[in-house]
Amino acid sequence: MTSCLIVIDVQESFRHRPYFDEAGLPAYLAAQNALVQGFVAAGAPIVRVFHSDGPAVPGNAFAIESGHVRPLEGLAPFDAAATFTKRRHSALVGTGLDVWLTENHIERLVVSGIRTEQCCETTARHASDLGWQVDYVTDATLTFDMLQPDGRPLSAADIRARTATVLDGRFAKVCSVGQALERLAESRQPAP
Repeated sequence: MTSCLIVIDVQESFRHRPYFDEAGLPAYLAAQNALVQGFVAAGAPIVRVFHSDGPAVPGNAFAIESGHVRPLEGLAPFDAAATFTKRRHSALVGTGLDVWLTENHIERLVVSGIRTEQCCETTARHASDLGWQVDYVTDATLTFDMLQPDGRPLSAADIRARTATVLDGRFAKVCSVGQALERLAESRQPAP
C-alpha cells in the first residue's frame, strides 16, 4: 500500500494570530519532525499544504503577500513531492491534491499539521469519505486553547482528545508517530 504524509498548514502565519501559544510547540515540532524524518528515510512521499485566504494584503498573515505563508520555523526541511495551497479547511477542496494522490496511486494518507480540529480533522474526514485510508497522527498535530460558545475554556489537550475520539474507527486510524512509521514500514514490505 502506498502511503503519503500530508503536512497541513505548518506555516509562520500562525505566529501572527492572537491565539498562538508557544507552550505546545516544542512537543508538536518534535513529533512532526520525527514523522517527516521517518518518511524521508523511507523514501516515501511527503506533500506540503499551505493555507492562504482573506484579503491579499501584507497585513493579513494568511495572505501570500504577508510573507508568512512559508514553513514554520523549527519544521525539519524536506523536499516535498508536491506543494498545494488551499483556501478552504479541507486540503482536498480546490487544490488538485485529490488528482495528484490518484495519479500517484496513493492509498493511505498520514495526516499531520496545524490545527488539530480544523484543517487536519476536516481533511481526514474528507479523505475517508473519498475512499482513502487515513492515519491521523494526533501527536503530530497542533492546536490552541479555545473558548466554548458559553465562554468556558476548552484546552488544546481536550480538543486533541475530542478529535481523536470522533475520528478513530470512523474516519481514521488514530495513531502515534511511532505507530504511523510502523504502519509505513509494514506497507512497504513486499507481499509474500
